[in-house]
Amino acid sequence: MTRRRQFFRIRSSHRTYDRRTNKFTINIAYETAAAITPRTVAVAEAFGLGLDEQRRFIVYENVELRIGPTDIVYITGDSGSGKSVLLRTICKDLGDSAISMADICIEADRPVVETVGSTFEEALELLSLVGLNDAFLFLRTYEQLSDGQRYRYRIAKLVESERQWWIMDEFAASLDRDTAKIVAFNLQKIARQHGKAVVAATTHTDLHEDLNPTVHVHKRFGKEIVVDYRPNEQNKHCSLVDEMDVRKGSMEDWKKLAVFHYRSHRVSPPRKIFSLMRADELCGVIVYSYPPPTCFGRRYVMPRMTMTELNEKLSTISRVVIHPKYRAIGLGTKLIKDTVGLCGTCWVEMIAVMSKYNPFAEKAGMKKVAEQPKSDGVLRIVETLEELGFNVHLLSSEGYVLSRLKMLSEENLARIKGEFVAHSHGRFRKSFACDLPFGTNENYQKNVLNISLPKLAGLIKICGVLMQTKSYLFWEKPTQSVCCQTC
Repeated sequence: MTRRRQFFRIRSSHRTYDRRTNKFTINIAYETAAAITPRTVAVAEAFGLGLDEQRRFIVYENVELRIGPTDIVYITGDSGSGKSVLLRTICKDLGDSAISMADICIEADRPVVETVGSTFEEALELLSLVGLNDAFLFLRTYEQLSDGQRYRYRIAKLVESERQWWIMDEFAASLDRDTAKIVAFNLQKIARQHGKAVVAATTHTDLHEDLNPTVHVHKRFGKEIVVDYRPNEQNKHCSLVDEMDVRKGSMEDWKKLAVFHYRSHRVSPPRKIFSLMRADELCGVIVYSYPPPTCFGRRYVMPRMTMTELNEKLSTISRVVIHPKYRAIGLGTKLIKDTVGLCGTCWVEMIAVMSKYNPFAEKAGMKKVAEQPKSDGVLRIVETLEELGFNVHLLSSEGYVLSRLKMLSEENLARIKGEFVAHSHGRFRKSFACDLPFGTNENYQKNVLNISLPKLAGLIKICGVLMQTKSYLFWEKPTQSVCCQTC
């Protein structure tokens, strides 16, 4: 018996794309017939079917879509209704001006900070843009990211590509629905900020509010299709934020999220703590502390005061941490904006390392006053360490530093200790403080000369922290005169 192979053939006619009018005209149909096998023959005999008959199905017939190069297009419909074939057709017509998320090249075994951007600064900007703004995440490989983080990373790669059209099939289909909404909100925000177009197809219809599409195509089975056009307006508010509220927090709340903060889990004695909650889920924490005696940038905005006056009138934001799931939807800004007036002082200051790449405090109303210059003494210590073979980019890694120290001669160890004695710093002295918060020079110098290698590695780690570029931000209560009388 001669076997005829089964076929499924797409027939597309009169498919056009007019770049001048941004109009797609789409006709798609397919033909199919069954292969001849003993079982298909048995089916044909049982139901009176003709196996030689070809069936023709029309999926799109003279469908016109007006899609511009900055539109957000949301294609929904049941599985098998024709979403993917429409997406492929649009992508083919757009040619090199489009990029599909599925075609992004992934370097799975390298730290993500090494795989985006042409420079370190550009890499941090791209990763921060999509919500991968955690120092620990910068160092992870793609394979070590969660599904939601991988989606965010791929969006960063779309931005980096500089293509005008971003194509996404099965958009956020593998993500839990909360994460999918966050990704949808971020995607439309980034695309609109960069003047790009998104064409995303999915079976899920729950992303409309967060994606805020300008064109919604809902494909039903057969030829039926519904197209809705809306104004192109950026959605500035993720739907999940409506379910969150700020409450009085505790150190226990901070400890729960401390693992997601790049800094030490130790914090100064808190003045007040606020938590951001979604029902019983902890989404973020902000810690207000009492101010340190001195701080760069403060002299530009505040008069000289005694420590008692500072404690009465000034608070320092010492920690802000958002659960990784909820990053890049404005929660850091919300935490500061909703609590800065509740901390009980006229003035609030904040030292931020990431402000250059993620200015959430400025969006909340804080003013960027100055950037901290690197201390001459710290620079001299770092120069000495570099001369002795230390990689200055790894000074914040105590394990690396300790291994290097163990390789040095007593003479070179004495040289390092001498540099720390000659170039005292408040943060160094604090490591040996007993009665006073920042200790005394005399006590500091005596301890440095007799310091153990692990303790010396800790001092060098502080050097690494002090080499970071930090910004000083300041907030002043609008009703200053009344506030100061009641502080």
